[in-house]
Amino acid sequence: MLVSIIIPSVILMKFSGEEHLGNVNALLIGLAFPLGWGLFELIKYRKKNFIAVLGLVSVGLTGGIGLLELDAGWLAIKEAAIPAIIGLAVLASTKTKYPLVRTLLYNPSVLDVDKIHKTLEEHGRVGEFEERLLKASYFFAGTFLFSSIMNYVLAKWIVVSPSGTQAFNEELGRMTLVSYPMIAIPSMIMMMLIFYYLWRTIRRLTGYTLEEVMAPHLAEKEKERNKSSESTTGK
Repeated sequence: MLVSIIIPSVILMKFSGEEHLGNVNALLIGLAFPLGWGLFELIKYRKKNFIAVLGLVSVGLTGGIGLLELDAGWLAIKEAAIPAIIGLAVLASTKTKYPLVRTLLYNPSVLDVDKIHKTLEEHGRVGEFEERLLKASYFFAGTFLFSSIMNYVLAKWIVVSPSGTQAFNEELGRMTLVSYPMIAIPSMIMMMLIFYYLWRTIRRLTGYTLEEVMAPHLAEKEKERNKSSESTTGK
């Protein structure tokens, strides 16, 4: 949050004047933070996933619009297009063997999927679970539709000055800052609700609690945390 939102916003809003960095330098330095952080994560974790790459493309396009002094309307189109593309990819993935909701929410790093699938097979509930998973994919795509609409509205509302100007940089910084409470937080809440829906489905079809279906490494951490808490309480 600090590197991707707060620092770039402060640089764009406070240091774009000619007495400081100037329009071009402020834009380049401001966008270098989220771009550098994104590249660092891709290199460090070596997970070149579709969404992460699109995030980097989005930052690059923002810089291009400002440096080439394109019409500010292109910023609103870009802001809406990126989440819309992801949402369409989520929908398209439901027609494949690897829907994105499996990759991001229902995966071995979060849940013990082998244990869940085995129990579903034993109870004959695999088909019902797949239907619910498909519904979760539609909900997931809906979060990106929300982001797409809100990004467009926010960009049109806040960024009204010509690109390549100090005012454009300041408005871009303000938009970046405002987008967190208006878009990112609601989107995270919706993601949590989708995960809750998925967990409730698993609980109803298998009878397991959340602790019983957590990925083994997460379950182990939870046990250690509980032991530590009990030890502290005992003292």
